[in-house]
Amino acid sequence: MEMDSSKQSTLPFPTESLPVDWKISTVGDCCISVNDGDWIETKDQGGGDYRLLQISNVGLGVFRETGNYRYITQATFDRLSCREVLPGQILVARMPDPTGRAWFVTPMDFRAITAVDVAILEPDDAAIDGRYCAYYLNSQYNLRHAKARAGGTTRERITRKDLAGFPLPVPPLPIQRRIAGVLLAYDELIENCHRRIKILESMARALYREWFVHFRFPGHESVPRVPSPLGEIPQGWEVKPLADSFEISGGGTPSRKDARYWEDGTIQWFSPSDLTGAGTMFMDDSGDHITALGLAESSARLFPARSVMLTSRATIGAIAINTREACTNQGFITCLPNERVPLFFLFHWVTENVPTFQRMASGSTFKEISRGVFKTIEFVQPPANLVWRFEDMAAPIAEQALVLQRQIQNLRHTRDLLLPRLLSGQIDVEAIAS
Repeated sequence: MEMDSSKQSTLPFPTESLPVDWKISTVGDCCISVNDGDWIETKDQGGGDYRLLQISNVGLGVFRETGNYRYITQATFDRLSCREVLPGQILVARMPDPTGRAWFVTPMDFRAITAVDVAILEPDDAAIDGRYCAYYLNSQYNLRHAKARAGGTTRERITRKDLAGFPLPVPPLPIQRRIAGVLLAYDELIENCHRRIKILESMARALYREWFVHFRFPGHESVPRVPSPLGEIPQGWEVKPLADSFEISGGGTPSRKDARYWEDGTIQWFSPSDLTGAGTMFMDDSGDHITALGLAESSARLFPARSVMLTSRATIGAIAINTREACTNQGFITCLPNERVPLFFLFHWVTENVPTFQRMASGSTFKEISRGVFKTIEFVQPPANLVWRFEDMAAPIAEQALVLQRQIQNLRHTRDLLLPRLLSGQIDVEAIAS
């Protein structure tokens, strides 16, 4: 399909740079089918033949592993005539955030269907390369277009009809594949860094659990166990209230009504979504920043770089280390390391005890663990020499993870700069490929 010139002025991407052999088509014309997911009423948390994928599983070009999946059986699948998610398809989130984001389905080790707000595109291989199409859907051109087209009284949503009508530039298939190949090379480097980070983090976590949870630290054979309020612990280890072990800090939010608290702010100010959205051990920056006046005239409190931030309400247990001086909103408890409880030992202690924090949370509207309750938790303090022996081993592992995390940020930045230029013909893909 080729659009007439009267409509091209409203297209979300620039047309003046498109090569003459590129066409302008629509998602619907480049796909065999554009379907909704299935409306499945199920509360099953385990068992079943098909996993139900929801909008939370669809990221910008990635599959988000969220856990706590719902499942349906083969009998339910057959009765409802559900559509199975298959490699080569494209899943598109019809709701934020952002609306219209897409994931090109790669081979999975499970069978799946999608929920109703996740559309399933079946690319026509004779017209469109599936990866190329998914990259375009995740471009700034399409995401802006999707947001503009979204409707809804309570939350924005794009319809299946709208999605099918989304325009996209369509180069010849060999060019599509080259563009997808260039961008895929960045994604593969990013994924490789992610895998290395997971290995590093699992190494440090396993070491922590071996020494400080299972008490199989070097020389443990010669250290007898003694009774404590938390059960038997190695002799020489101490149980004391958390309040006597390390300092904690809370947060606050300057009034949004006063622009002086926010405009041109330079002080990092974290909200829980910063941590849940990133899912990284370290945070180099926050989504919002406040001014010195906003800090002074609110309950937000500045804490030093290399502290351990813990989300303490609604989503309890997202954890990250800030790399620069920062503050948070009131949905955090921030733990400050010291000589007896150094940074990475503290980070792993907090990570290990998330189930405890969640059990101790209370609240009718949303669960929260207060600082007062948090301070009453009993903390097991191992001997200083053992703690620092662990710290000396865990610190280089964490620092290498930080290097890889920053490599990912640089790769994403470069890929995202290339993406719109490649998809609008502003960069000659032949020049990059050569």
